[in-house]
Amino acid sequence: MNYTTNPLDNSGNPQPSDRILFLLKTRGPASTAQIAERLQITAEAARQQVQKLLAAGLVEGRRQAAAGAGRPRQEWELSAAGQARFPDTHAQLTVQLIGSIRQLFGEAGLDKLIGQREQQAREDYTRACAGEATLPERVRRLAALREAEGYMARVERDGEDWLLIEDHCPICAAAQTCQGFCRAELQVFREVLGAQARVEREEHLLAGARRCVYRVSAAGEVP
Repeated sequence: MNYTTNPLDNSGNPQPSDRILFLLKTRGPASTAQIAERLQITAEAARQQVQKLLAAGLVEGRRQAAAGAGRPRQEWELSAAGQARFPDTHAQLTVQLIGSIRQLFGEAGLDKLIGQREQQAREDYTRACAGEATLPERVRRLAALREAEGYMARVERDGEDWLLIEDHCPICAAAQTCQGFCRAELQVFREVLGAQARVEREEHLLAGARRCVYRVSAAGEVP
């Protein structure tokens, strides 16, 4: 596999190096020992794969301060090239189209485009979630829809709340060019999950986080 050009293999038998990239994408920085433990491979196998990814420029190291007087721990995280293995959807064309819309129709025209996309998403998600009676069911259904769209979405329970976690943004380039796309998504989530839910964005990729996380609480309860 050519690490520098090919996207991740989504087949049922991913390479060990791809599994490491996926692990770092979804779980964040990790040491070689943690990688070995989580993937259930030997420490030596993990070290060899990390070195291969390091040589390919797909991961980079960072020093993590140790507790107490211990030595700093080396952790690995995705480099910019590693992040690019989880590609944006038609990123360059999307950015060019947004620029053209701004030129031809101004910000009002771009807002109209975002509004149309927001309305379409609202209708699609609402239709798909209509059969789910409870809030947890709707959150899980929404996550499944977002997963199918390339957001690497999942749900985790956090006390009385649910976390809708999106480890990847397939429209990141568009969102960086026009943050209205992110504004629309939060509003759509609130409307789709209904009046019994409170939805807040706790982590935001465009604000420097490595992912987007939405906390969903039952309305009337303190998060």
